[in-house]
Amino acid sequence: MGTLLNIANHTASRAPMVQLDRATITTESGVENDFRGRPGDRQVTVLVREAWETACTDLGIELPWTTRRANLLVEGLDLNQSAGSRLHVGNVVLEITGETEPCGRMEEARPGLLNALTPDWRAGVTCRVLQSGAVQPGDPVRLEHPSA
Repeated sequence: MGTLLNIANHTASRAPMVQLDRATITTESGVENDFRGRPGDRQVTVLVREAWETACTDLGIELPWTTRRANLLVEGLDLNQSAGSRLHVGNVVLEITGETEPCGRMEEARPGLLNALTPDWRAGVTCRVLQSGAVQPGDPVRLEHPSA
């Protein structure tokens, strides 16, 4: 069992990430007012605190989690190789569609960050919203693996 630590969105490409006290996540628009929230495989992105901290340790620097530009920051879970699993965040259900592949924006933010995020799905996961709802920091997060 994990915990939701933070929520963020951005209203346009390259717009700053804005942290939210709570958010509605829907099947139609992902995290409310998020630029990338339209339906599809990358509707919501999730970053694991422990993986982010490992990448920062590799760089020898602390960076805010929003540098990664993910929507949700969680702790206490291992999302490596979790495609096809379901992630329950409070009453929201997300389907993990794959690894978030770090892009050149990460190098712009900090030289070396792209390489530091590459191993073990450290950049997080992409998700599709299966069940809408409201979330806030402190909500429980549970990973449900597909049946064998």
